[in-house]
Amino acid sequence: MKSTRVRVIVAAAAAGVALTACSPTQAGAAAVVGGDRISSNELDGNVREFEAALAKANVSVAQLQFPGSLPQVVLFQLATAKQYTKVAESKGVTVTDAEIDQVISATGGQAQHEQQMLQQAVAPSQSRDFTRAKLLMTKLMAKYGGGSDQAALQRGQEQAIKDLASVKITWNPRYGQINAQPSQEQPNLFLDSGRFGADPAAAPQQ
Repeated sequence: MKSTRVRVIVAAAAAGVALTACSPTQAGAAAVVGGDRISSNELDGNVREFEAALAKANVSVAQLQFPGSLPQVVLFQLATAKQYTKVAESKGVTVTDAEIDQVISATGGQAQHEQQMLQQAVAPSQSRDFTRAKLLMTKLMAKYGGGSDQAALQRGQEQAIKDLASVKITWNPRYGQINAQPSQEQPNLFLDSGRFGADPAAAPQQ
């Protein structure tokens, strides 16, 4: 499942997110994305839904080898999806329901798509929104790149990263300190566990 970890880390590196401490006016927020709150209750609900979906699929958190605790990676995906959406839509990029349906169909249908999203720390109820966010960002990069060759993709990515910096993510420090430059040596999304350390279920099996 190491490819799962790579996908999540690549999302971290591409985002170029900014970190500030959680202010008193953001009490109860797990993260704030460009002024929009992701509440702790919303995060908790997504984590519970995710755990239930894993149990139904007979998959453990440890098998997925996420680069952080379950609350951390679920929060990261919720926040970056919201960031991608806000940035792309502010640049006039849109995605239709039909385009999302096409992606879902290409992965084998709704059930199969949700299974794949579990490997990226995305709860089933968020799978469509997450797919929309990824499509929006892909379209934005293509718009900037002006082509499909490697140089065009590089140009598009560089400009998109600059745009992402305009929509800052403020992380509640209780979840740890964001790792701005994940690497093979330090792959975790957050540099420390904060008040939400590694999940017991994610501990290496003896």
